[in-house]
Amino acid sequence: MLLKDFYSVESSRQEGENYISLIKINKDHEIYQGHFPRRPVTPGVILMHLFKEDVERRLNISLQLKKANNVKFMAVVDPNIDNELFLEYHFEHNNQEIRLKGIAKTSEGISLKINAIYGLI
Repeated sequence: MLLKDFYSVESSRQEGENYISLIKINKDHEIYQGHFPRRPVTPGVILMHLFKEDVERRLNISLQLKKANNVKFMAVVDPNIDNELFLEYHFEHNNQEIRLKGIAKTSEGISLKINAIYGLI
């Protein structure tokens, strides 16, 4: 886990080829002291990284981001307003890489859309 105690996985399931995980963000995590005081915003790079960690957990492997394209930050994730985040994605994999397409959303709507390629390490 990149940031200790930043989040917990509340539920995780597979529906056909799609994966859905409910992530609960720790709104009191120290990252929000600097990003930003009095107006916490979950960093976009952290939102992107949650997908990597979720796939690693599911497949019990280690990954490294090789390429991210069509990354669209649609809305701010403020943990004081909504600290639950749904990761919904599907992926294809072979012996060398994983290609993922996903969205992260809160009850307010979609926060992030991402297409990413991860290399196996």
